[in-house]
Amino acid sequence: MSTEETSTGSVHFAVVTPPDRDARTQADARQRNLTKPAGSLGRLEELAAWAAACQGECPPHAFARPRVVVFAGDHGIARNGVSAYPPEVTAQMVANFLAGGAAVNVLAEVAGASVRVVDIAVDGDTDPSVSQHKVRKSSGSIDREDALTEEETLRAVAAGRAIADEEIDSGADLLIAGDMGIGNTTPATVLIASLTDSEPVVVVGRGTGIDDAGWIRKTAAIRDALRRSRPHARDAVALLRTSAGADIAAMAGFLAQAASRRTPVILDGVVVTAAAMVADELAFGAREWWVAGHRSTEPAHSIALTRMGLEPIVEFDMRLGEGSGAVTALPILQGAVAILGKMATFGEAGVSTQGSAVGTESDVPSLDLTEPDPAH
Repeated sequence: MSTEETSTGSVHFAVVTPPDRDARTQADARQRNLTKPAGSLGRLEELAAWAAACQGECPPHAFARPRVVVFAGDHGIARNGVSAYPPEVTAQMVANFLAGGAAVNVLAEVAGASVRVVDIAVDGDTDPSVSQHKVRKSSGSIDREDALTEEETLRAVAAGRAIADEEIDSGADLLIAGDMGIGNTTPATVLIASLTDSEPVVVVGRGTGIDDAGWIRKTAAIRDALRRSRPHARDAVALLRTSAGADIAAMAGFLAQAASRRTPVILDGVVVTAAAMVADELAFGAREWWVAGHRSTEPAHSIALTRMGLEPIVEFDMRLGEGSGAVTALPILQGAVAILGKMATFGEAGVSTQGSAVGTESDVPSLDLTEPDPAH
């Protein structure tokens, strides 16, 4: 194995180079010279510095070709009543994405991004234009069987890598992974619980809006799946094989390859973030190339974000998936970049820096707060 690669199981990724620290330092310095009190734009300043580091230049430029890739796949566990919708909806939604009728299509158009959907494991036939990377039809029911075979797992990860390469080679300078698959929050929750050693009742959410009976069925399915997955928590490929699904494994490959190729990513909700946790195991340090677009209502999502040290850009109680939360955050990131690049400095605007609002510590008069001498 090359010294420039990391290896997990039979999967090899180029060593992830961290974003440019010098560019981040320059961005922080420039922020202090813009016509505003230091730190007054909060997270926008941090996001702009991250973008500068990812691009390796300060000021950064607007992302010119943001690209959303929605990974579609069915899951055998969905037949156990863990979702409010039937599995047939996955294939129907793939057609909806192609027609431009899904929420992510609308949000992406507003945000200046384009959308691609790929069929990785839909339980049915889809348009040939989206199924060239298909691994299988549906994935196994993870409460009693592996999601994939070893060979299918490796093919799925390779498919995700290939898709990332296709997009980056075509000019994408910012990537967003989206998900579409009825029942997919169940394997995502299993992955997160396995990697964070969490109990089912702590991590299980309502997914597409299941009732109490559905929540009980989902909790039982996750409990049983965790019994099978936990022995593999330290082996990313084995964990994907037993507990993920071809779509999630492909997302993990996609996210790891994006980081390996120094391309920033906005993460979406619980399913994408579960794949990201595995991707960070496949390509250590990949998380430095990601920001969290939003925090979904799924409990497992907050647990995963905390573990990876990621703070969401927005919190709108979203739980749709598709990449919708990440695309919602995209204009905020673009705004942060624009501020750092286009806002005037104090010198350019002829604005004084003297005074307590923006001055240095030496500009602040000293105060004598000692108690007066009673004798005087």
